[in-house]
Amino acid sequence: MNRSATPEVAILLCTYNGQHYLSDQLDSIVTQTYPNWIMWVSDDGSQDNTLSILAEYRSKWPDGRLSIVHGPGQGFVANFLSLACRADIQADHYAFCDQDDIWEADKLQRALDWLQGVPADVPALYCSRTRLVDADNNSIGFSPLFAKSPVFANALTQNVGSGNTMVFNHAARLLLLEAGATVDVVAHDWWLYMLVSGCGGKVFYDPYPSLRYRQHDANVVGVDLSWSGLWFQFRKLWRGHFRDGNRRHIGALRGLRARLTPESWETLNRFATARDRWLIPRLVGLKQSGVYRQRLSGNLSLIAAAILKKI
Repeated sequence: MNRSATPEVAILLCTYNGQHYLSDQLDSIVTQTYPNWIMWVSDDGSQDNTLSILAEYRSKWPDGRLSIVHGPGQGFVANFLSLACRADIQADHYAFCDQDDIWEADKLQRALDWLQGVPADVPALYCSRTRLVDADNNSIGFSPLFAKSPVFANALTQNVGSGNTMVFNHAARLLLLEAGATVDVVAHDWWLYMLVSGCGGKVFYDPYPSLRYRQHDANVVGVDLSWSGLWFQFRKLWRGHFRDGNRRHIGALRGLRARLTPESWETLNRFATARDRWLIPRLVGLKQSGVYRQRLSGNLSLIAAAILKKI
């Protein structure tokens, strides 16, 4: 894509029965200080008033600003990947968007300020911290603050950026296209983090909360830092969810061997080999692979998973 003074951003919004909070999200996008954006919405079979709300906004907005398509009906990951891989969507940059958040007015501008400093042929991904709010938009805290570098060795075991904060360039989008819309991965945002960091791209984690991340009973994915939330994560680990996700990611990444840097390929193979060794070589191999999480508690849980062979 050619550089311009005001590059176009395609906002990729996925919806499913989102009538309660969708208008707040759309209104926050209208107030963006960065003006050059279009929106594509993939609805995954909503049975409420979501499509009516979208049709109302489409009628109010200029022609061509809002396009609505039907999703594959296979869950949020497949919906986002199918939208990101649509050949008829072409822009300079792209932004994932959830149906129930509220964007800060400068969200797109902050992302574009950083993305414009990266050469157009280098995959680039912006993500940020979030402000957590309840169903009524009352502030209840922040997502964890990450200080370590967002690189491939981190991406293999942890996603630092929620998809609702992610803005990425066309070079990063081409990686998604090459991998395909049906790739078997845990989450679209985690997959993009692995792709960009593993294929020689640049990832920037902004400590500034770029949006209000609504936490409510209908969240498909949320941020639960309570003891019950941590216990839920441990149960998923014990039942093999983390190990199975690693297996799927390793397979998907190996399918893009030609795109991975030599360093990323070596990290991936060391990590993959360590997973299936017996205890001591498993721990040694994990250390040698260089993979890590952002915080001490995360690294301790990574070691625990390795000891239990749940990695």
